[in-house]
Formats: sequence, C-alpha cells, structure tokens
Amino acid sequence: MQRIASSLLIPLLALLLSGCAHSGGTPGYYWQSLRGHLALLQAARPVQEWIDSPDTPAPLRARLELARKARAFSIIDLALPDNASYRRYARLDRRAAVWNVVAAGPYSLELHRWCFPVTGCIGYRGYFDEADARAEAARLAATGLEVNVYGVPAYSTLCYSNWLGGDPLLSTFIAWPEGDFVRLLFHELAHQQVYAEGDTAFNESYATAVERLGVQRWLERHATPAVRAQFAASEQRRAQFRALTRATRERLAAIYEQKSDTTPDHTALAAMKSEAMLQFHANYALLRSRWLAAHTPPAQLAPLDQWVREANNASFAAQGAYDDLVPAFVALFEREGRDWPRFHAAVRALAKMPQPGREEALKALAG
Repeated sequence: MQRIASSLLIPLLALLLSGCAHSGGTPGYYWQSLRGHLALLQAARPVQEWIDSPDTPAPLRARLELARKARAFSIIDLALPDNASYRRYARLDRRAAVWNVVAAGPYSLELHRWCFPVTGCIGYRGYFDEADARAEAARLAATGLEVNVYGVPAYSTLCYSNWLGGDPLLSTFIAWPEGDFVRLLFHELAHQQVYAEGDTAFNESYATAVERLGVQRWLERHATPAVRAQFAASEQRRAQFRALTRATRERLAAIYEQKSDTTPDHTALAAMKSEAMLQFHANYALLRSRWLAAHTPPAQLAPLDQWVREANNASFAAQGAYDDLVPAFVALFEREGRDWPRFHAAVRALAKMPQPGREEALKALAG
C-alpha cells in the first residue's frame, strides 16, 4: 500500500536557494536544503548512461525506458514542461528523498505555515535528514501543536534546478507499479507548470488533479490490461480511504467550529474529538478487513496502518491540502473541453488572482 499513501500525500519541497534569514528558516536550515539538494544532483547521471551500462539491472533498465516514454507523453499529451527534469536518475541510500514536517493546533485543521523567499508561505517544512525533521517536530510539539513527520519520495524545485540538470528520477520511487510511477512524474511536473505563491492547497490540489487525469489517459493509451487491472484495484482502495478521511475531516471541522475564543470548553471539545477519532479508527478497521478479505497482501497496507496510527490534526490537514480542491480543478478541465493547454492556461490565470478571488472561483467551479 506504499503507493496509496504516497499518492495521497505526495509533497512539494521548493528548494530555498537563499542565504538570508527569514521567518521560515535559519541559515542552518537553508544550508541543509542546499547541501542536500546538491548531493542529490551530484548522484544523478543521464538516463541513457544507466541504460547503456552493463552493470544496470534489467528491471531498472526497463523502468528507465518506461520513464523516457512517460516523459515524452507528459509533454505531447499533457502539455507539461519540456525541460531537463526527469531525464537523469540518482540512486539514494535512504528510503525517502526528504522528510516533511506538518503541524496544526489541537482544535484546528489549519496547517501551521512557514514563510520563505521564492515560495512564499507553505504548510510544511522539508528536511533531507530525518533526525532534523523530528527535532523540528519535537520543538513544535513543545509549543502545544500536533505534529506529523512523513518521508516523501520526490520533490519539485519549480524549474530552479534546470540549469543544474533538472529534478532527477530517484530510487525512492523508481520501482513503484507503473500507474503510480507515472502519476508521480505528472504531479511533480505540474508544479513546474503553475505555482501560486503561498497557496499550498491550490498548488497541491492542481498537481493532484493533473496526476489523476493524466494517469487515466496514460493507462488508456499505453498500459497493458494487467497494469490497468492492478491500478484499478489500487485506485478503488485509494478512493475508499479518501472518503473515510474526508468524512473524518468534516466531522472534526464541525467540532472545532464550536470552539469559542471567549468561553472555550476544551473538556467538551476534547471529548467530541476523541469520539471522532475512535470512530475513524473503527471505520478504518472495517475497511482493512474488507481489503484483506479481497486478498490484498498485508504488506501493502502497512503504510496506511502507520498513517492511521499517527493520524492527528496535522496529518488530516495536510491530506486535505492535496485533496479538497481537486473536484474544482477537474471541473475546470471539463469546462476547457479537456484541452490540456487551455486547462493549464486557465489554472495559471487563477494563480495570478488574489487568493480570496481565487478561492471563490474554485468554490464556484466545484458547485
């Protein structure tokens, strides 16, 4: 189930090539970002070199060939950027490319935000070292926030690394099943197509819409029946899990709306929140039993099991950023006649609007 968790929570880490202090980070934070990214770029070699090398294992060679086809498809069929990204491959000696930290208040589904030059304010902070991410999470938890740390397979530098060879393919996701592999490429390339400064939900929901729409077209045109069947089964579980978490977010949001700044009854809120979380765990247990009865290997469910064990306001809020606005972007795609260049142009126009107007426009699209 690694693919489901990653597809739900695939993040953007905009590399912060800045030496100035800012509210989102210290010079030490910027240094770890720069050092980590440069090390990753130094490990990358052109895809063709890997393909031609006799030392490259056959499964990796086949996957790199698939990556080249998917990259061409992203340009021709999805109108995504034709640039240096994902034309090189790097083998990393770790399970994630970066680790993201997210946080939210004990009675809030609004993400704590960090503000940076280049990207504006975003609802997560990325680290190349897991220990650093967990240290930041502990610092935030000490202030009373709920926190979550999760490893992520890829990140986008918003084209800022193209002069250094572009964002590379990584060993952290190269072996994913075909459908999940190509959708991740489409997601990260979408960040290079349109980016609204300081609006995490807009950026991530747009990229998620691109990956979902794009992978369907890929599967229809290029995948084998076996790959399509495998993806359909995985997507069904994904949809069921999204429905469960969305319902829980809505229930928690309704509870938190009852909080009064003048007369907060934290005892009552805590009881209602606890009940909602217990119901979430019970409902997940039912879903899980159905998946197992349908012969889903337990190992595929392990990442989701961990997500559920660690679920809190921060993880629910982060998931919402990737999910809640997707229907609006799908509606926009339909409105633009399923024409990819027109769709991207319409999204770009939204990104240029002030955020309140952008939110109203998306609300109208979602109906």
